[in-house]
Amino acid sequence: MTLSVAIEMAGVAVFAVSGALAAGRKSLDLLGVVVIAMVTATGGGTLRDLMLDRTVFWIARPEFIIVTGIAALLTIPYVRFARPPERFLMVADALGLALFSVAGARIALGTGQGALIAVVMGTITGAFGGVLRDVLCNEIPMILRKGHIYATASIAGCSLLVILLGLGVSGGVAAAAGMATVAVMRFGSIAFNLTLPVFNLPGPKDPEA
Repeated sequence: MTLSVAIEMAGVAVFAVSGALAAGRKSLDLLGVVVIAMVTATGGGTLRDLMLDRTVFWIARPEFIIVTGIAALLTIPYVRFARPPERFLMVADALGLALFSVAGARIALGTGQGALIAVVMGTITGAFGGVLRDVLCNEIPMILRKGHIYATASIAGCSLLVILLGLGVSGGVAAAAGMATVAVMRFGSIAFNLTLPVFNLPGPKDPEA
């Protein structure tokens, strides 16, 4: 198993957990939990592979589907009998974002893409599954919530990965640094409510003012 596959396998498992938690909060049935978990875990990687004209990763390696199902099914008893802490979903999502972003960027580089495309593909891989999860659960996607550091963290981690690889740093060290960057930025946003500046367009002036 290559490093990229191992990272993506871990990302699939963590994102499946976040999908199952989101489905549990909406009181979905067993099938609903598994579907949301599957969509969350595979959505970003599927879009990435279609855009890169690759065989979709879970078709090429069906064990990804097995890992997703196991992670979702193991989460169900916990969701059913114990209410997770309010921020537990965000923590699971942050871990999935870190793992998937770096895996996506590495895969794009492995197909011969340049640094910019690698960063874009890493961000898509990390963020798109969560977007699908939130849309299906009738929530505002985290990537669109006002001021949240989400895609920014993915961009920063993928950019660091690309820079370190360009400087000749080993793949394992570069991947670890990239994942740590994404995770630290996302956890910092969650723990300290860090946000990006918000752009507000002033409304029309009151002609009577």
